[in-house]
Order: sequence, then structure tokens, then C-alpha cells
Amino acid sequence: MILTVTLNTALDITYRVPSLRAGASHRVSEVLERPGGKGVNVARVLAALGHEVTVTGFSGGPTGRVLRDRLTEVPRVTDALVPVSGATRRTVTLVDDRTGATTHLNEPGPHIAHAEWSAFQEVYEDLLPSASAVALCGSLPPGVPVGAYANLVRTARAARVPVLLDTSGAALRRGVAGRPDLLKPNTEELAELTGSHEPLRATQDARRRGAGTVVASLGADGLLAVTPEGRWRATPPAPLTGNPTGAGDAAVAGLLSALVEHRPWPERLIRATALSAATVLSPTAGDFDHAAYDRFLTTVTVTDVATAA
Repeated sequence: MILTVTLNTALDITYRVPSLRAGASHRVSEVLERPGGKGVNVARVLAALGHEVTVTGFSGGPTGRVLRDRLTEVPRVTDALVPVSGATRRTVTLVDDRTGATTHLNEPGPHIAHAEWSAFQEVYEDLLPSASAVALCGSLPPGVPVGAYANLVRTARAARVPVLLDTSGAALRRGVAGRPDLLKPNTEELAELTGSHEPLRATQDARRRGAGTVVASLGADGLLAVTPEGRWRATPPAPLTGNPTGAGDAAVAGLLSALVEHRPWPERLIRATALSAATVLSPTAGDFDHAAYDRFLTTVTVTDVATAA
């Protein structure tokens, strides 16, 4: 079982409109609603790849009930969310069908009381012995200590469970001190953490700050990995046009699935890059195009950065 942690779960609502104009009234052409938050998105991709996944984090209020009902519809995903008194947030995505541009509105999430945080930590510790890997993903809701991820990383490492961290801001700066096995930032998060905008230098710096391995998302340019075994760059075959929503979460799922299958690093990066690219091409934000994924598995290139240098 792979465990994904989403402390700030969300009910993702997507509205499609023919053309989005600020200050205007719009007729919505399509509405999509499903459980979300980064770790939930990762779990959905992992399940589509055939892995058993358990989702934990927080859920509360009417929105939380809808989220949990929708989770029951996803095969191979087990709900271990911890109930809270506050209401789970909603995220609203507006998709302009004319330009393909997306606009995101993200609520902050419920305030988590001390007792609720303690209850989650007990559930987390109980789940770890059955986990082959754990992903800690996304923002921290109000009330959760800023050093929460560092503590959760240390707990996983004490249980000898490989742990991946994918967050941003202060949660990332504090979380990397817990020494996660794998850190998965994008270029903006990496620059904020290290102060460097040069991807290789920033990735190496992030590893020196405590991460065992750093895999940086470079957007359309693929992934850059700095690991104890070597340094690699994975690149999709051509520039892609589409919706990048969820592409980073798909990459996390690719890395985790290949990790638990004990694949070598180049294969992990190929899978993660292929999934990310196939997500960009999917007509539904956050899903991946299965045919495109199979095609990308044979066309993504991996370069040994040390050799190339």
C-alpha cells in the first residue's frame, strides 16, 4: 500500500466557459466536481496505474462529506481521512475554451484544532507499518504547525518508510530539515528555497539542505534529478499544448510507483515525465491520457547530466 497525505484536501470544481472575460456574466458549458488536494490527485493516478493507495488527511463539513462520497467511486483507493469540525475547502478552476487558459480560486481550508492534529498524527503512525512509501503533499491548513511536515518526515523515516515531500513556502523550508528521502519542487519553489534560479545549482543546494534526492519539475522542459546515484535530465519529445493542472501530481505518482517497484532512476524519471506530459494532453484537468502515456514511455529521453557536463 502507498500512503498519501493531504492535510488540506479540497473538493475540486471546474467550470468551462466559451470565453472568460473579467467583470462579465458567463454561461457555463460544463461542470466537473471531484475530490482533490495534491495527495488525493497523486492517489488517483497511482490507483490508475494499478497500485493500492490509502488517503489520509482532514475532511469536514458538507464539502468534506461530498469529497468522501466521491472517493468511494475511485477503485483501489482507501479513505482514512480524519474528521474535523471545520469545512473542507473548495477549489474552483475556470477554463477558457477559446484560449485554453485556466484561472484558479483556492480557499484556505478549515482551521485545525490541536486535538484534531493529535488525532491525525495517531492515524498516520498507525498506517505507516502497512505502507511501502508515503507522499506528503500540498499546503498546510490553518492551525497546523508550520513544522508539521518535518515531524511527519521524521516519523516515516523512523518507521523505515521512504517518504516524498511536495509542498512550498515555509512548509517546504521547514520540511526539508526533516531529511525526506525525496523532495519534488518545481522551479519557483526551488528558487524560493535556495535563492538560485539555475536549476542544477538549486537542485544540488536543496539536496545539501537535507533531502536525500531532489527531483525538480522544469515545466515543459521535463525533470531534473540529483540523487546519491547520479544526476539525470528527463525531457519529453516535443513541446506540449494543453492544461498543465495536475501534471506535477502525476509526476509524483510516477516517481512513487517506480520507487516501490524498485525501478532504476532513469526508468523512474521516464515514467514520471510520461505521466506528467500525458496529463497536460488530457481533456480533463488532473487526469492523464492513457494512450499518450504509453507513447511517451518510448519517446521520453533521459540524459546523464554528469556525462553531458
